[in-house]
Parts: sequence; C-alpha cells; structure tokens
Amino acid sequence: MAYYILKLIITALLIVFISEIGKRYSLAGAFLAAIPLVSILAMIWMYIDTQSSQSTVEFSERIVWLIAPSMTLFIAFPILIKKGVSFYPSLFISTALTIGAYYTVIFILGKFGVKL
Repeated sequence: MAYYILKLIITALLIVFISEIGKRYSLAGAFLAAIPLVSILAMIWMYIDTQSSQSTVEFSERIVWLIAPSMTLFIAFPILIKKGVSFYPSLFISTALTIGAYYTVIFILGKFGVKL
C-alpha cells in the first residue's frame, strides 16, 4: 500500500509542479508538459511492478500510434477559445473530438491488421 501512495504522491507532485511552472513561464511549462513525463513515469512504474522490459516496449509502441490523434485536443482547443467558446465547453468539445480521433485511428489501424 505504501508503494501505491508513493506512486500517487510522485505523480501528483509532478503535475502540480508543471502547472505551477506553466503559470509563471508558459514556454517552460509547455516544454515540461510536452515531454512525455506521464508516459515515462508509467513505464517506470510498469517496469518496477513487472521487471519486464517487454511490457514497457509494447506500451511505448502503442503510444506511437496514438500521438497523432492526441494532437486533436491541442488544435481544437485554441480554435474554440479564439472563436469565443468559453473554457469548459472548449475543453469538453476538444476532449470529445480527441476521443473520437483515437477511436477512428484504432478502427482504421484494425482494418490494416494493426492491433492495439
């Protein structure tokens, strides 16, 4: 149980740290957020838990296929805000579009025999 609490604390502190940096220095915050820190932490936790490099390799290979549809959020959100849609509806719509993009990519890849 202590291990899970440690994982939660480290992960939460990282997110809070990035958001605090982002409030003061938007470029530095964006840079830190763009680095796949969550993925890196997830791979570290997976490796510690399983002692298997193979599971982390499979995880990282699947992430590669999902990078392009994740850009939907970062394209749609600022467009919606600039069009006058308020913050929370913009976030909800761009998140929904991103989820749709994920499902579309997974469906299309499945048609080509790529199983995620």
